[in-house]
Amino acid sequence: MRYFWTFFWVFVLVQMLSYVVSSMTEGGVFNFQSGAIISVGVFILIVIATAVLPNDPVEKH
Repeated sequence: MRYFWTFFWVFVLVQMLSYVVSSMTEGGVFNFQSGAIISVGVFILIVIATAVLPNDPVEKH
């Protein structure tokens, strides 16, 4: 379930970012498909990063 919600929020936020950036560029057109592809890539990077980073507490520095 956490993967679903992670993908949901990544998808929504990347689509929102894509819309804003396309609106700010001159002659830019919002493309839903490119935002969807980027959101899948970002989701994969987040899943890999959470798998690689340690989850153990640090004892002492």
